[in-house]
Amino acid sequence: MNKLLIRNGVIYDGLGNKPFKGNIYIEDEIIKKVFREGDVGAELEEIEKDAEVVDAQGMAVTPGFIDIHRHCDIQPFYGTDFGKVMLAQGITTTVAGNCGFSMVPVPEDKEKAEEMFAFAEPVVGPAYPGVDTYEEYINALDKVKLPLNFASMLGAGTVKIAVKGFSDTAFTDEEMKKASGYIEDALARGAVGVSAGIMYLPECYNSTDDYAKMLAPMGKYKVPLCVHIRGEGDSMVDSVKEVIEIGKKVGCPVEISHFKSCGMANWKREIHRAIALIEEARANGQDVTCDFYPYEGGSTALTTMVPPAFVAGDMNRALERMGTPKGVEEFCRALEVNYDDWDNFAITLGWDRILISGVNKESNQKFVGKMVSDAAKEYGFESDGAFVAWLLHDEDGKVAIINMSMCQEDIDTVARLPYSNVISDSIYAVTDTPHPRMYGAFPKVIREYVEERHVLTLEEAVRKMTSQPAARMGIARRGQLADGFYADINIFEPKEIKDRATFEEPVHLAEGISRCYINGKLAWKDEVMCDDSCGKNLRRTDQ
Repeated sequence: MNKLLIRNGVIYDGLGNKPFKGNIYIEDEIIKKVFREGDVGAELEEIEKDAEVVDAQGMAVTPGFIDIHRHCDIQPFYGTDFGKVMLAQGITTTVAGNCGFSMVPVPEDKEKAEEMFAFAEPVVGPAYPGVDTYEEYINALDKVKLPLNFASMLGAGTVKIAVKGFSDTAFTDEEMKKASGYIEDALARGAVGVSAGIMYLPECYNSTDDYAKMLAPMGKYKVPLCVHIRGEGDSMVDSVKEVIEIGKKVGCPVEISHFKSCGMANWKREIHRAIALIEEARANGQDVTCDFYPYEGGSTALTTMVPPAFVAGDMNRALERMGTPKGVEEFCRALEVNYDDWDNFAITLGWDRILISGVNKESNQKFVGKMVSDAAKEYGFESDGAFVAWLLHDEDGKVAIINMSMCQEDIDTVARLPYSNVISDSIYAVTDTPHPRMYGAFPKVIREYVEERHVLTLEEAVRKMTSQPAARMGIARRGQLADGFYADINIFEPKEIKDRATFEEPVHLAEGISRCYINGKLAWKDEVMCDDSCGKNLRRTDQ
């Protein structure tokens, strides 16, 4: 039996309570007892005789941070480097399968499968072969080394592609039965939730009733629907109404992912209207919450900027058309339209606020780090739309972007909501210029939102990073420093926490986490990974 005593720390329990000085005794992977200062005597003296003692004098001791929104579905199969990025931030548990994207189910049709992999690659990274079903996926995770705890959801977008590709036609009864069956199977095997990306193809063709039928199994399991709403710009308020209605019809909790208001015309106004809808739903007994990342820019795939009307249910065909003069002309015309059911960021945001962050071809690396409008002008394209069409065609749609779409005042408003959670929303496109949130989201909250601008207290921030996201996703016995909980623990000096990643230079590990324990094992110490196999593959039923 391994015994560990963390002494003299300032303990933040994860529940938002005021910190207190104390000691934490751990046996193997479990916190056996939390002692408050003054709890001295024979019991503590006896423990000290044969336990490893770590002196945390004056340092913050918190539960390990939990990132419930990270697009790292495939990363465990390519090694454990991704763990270093998270451990440097104090992240000890993550949840994959967000925004409707998951690694499985893979379409049985080979052409549909290749189309799905190409579409998802700017978000989740290159496909991993030989894993086609949720059962195969979660069992495969049992066989790899996990540097941190890993839980997964099923993506409703991936389910739809598996059933009917990128088609814009309505579900048949048989197709709906198959889609709902995929979700039932994943939940029965331990998925901690289902995600939807209603903004994205092909989910943007779904109606509220489609979701009610497809997601019906969620009502039995009571797991959350984590949803990227249909529109985060001009249609944001209506989009929030839609997901509240979906949650009501399905009978499941709703987590609004990366809750924000995009487009300068919407700043400082629409977020308050949307919050009013959430709080009305909560007052009526509906379980609706949200999350945020602490940056003014987001990241996604450039294909999300393609109007669904232009795609017309066939992404491959749309990309082919972009390689013809007529197709480019039609694409550019489609970008000039304000749609009632889809946010056209070409209008509401503008190409001068959209940064190219990842491409596959070496010949196109010269565009990385440039705004779309600057790249189009520099390389002699007749319009921004013509450049976008050419680039998407040339890259088979595999282009990652960063969009500078938010304002700080709105982010602070969401951060202060008592029911908002901290996330990173990291995407894993193959690029040297990822969004800095991959490397720094959680330390940035402590450095900037707590220590510098005092938007949150440290105990509030810790709650939004620990017990609250754990409860949201049904992750049992994690996110608190309490007797009987798993020993996922961070030790750090708050004023030394630094996020070093910036938009200009994003590939920099965070600093300041002195020690990080996962399941009672030392995983990180003084900027060095100590053990890359401390994590567990978490199933909803066996946590």
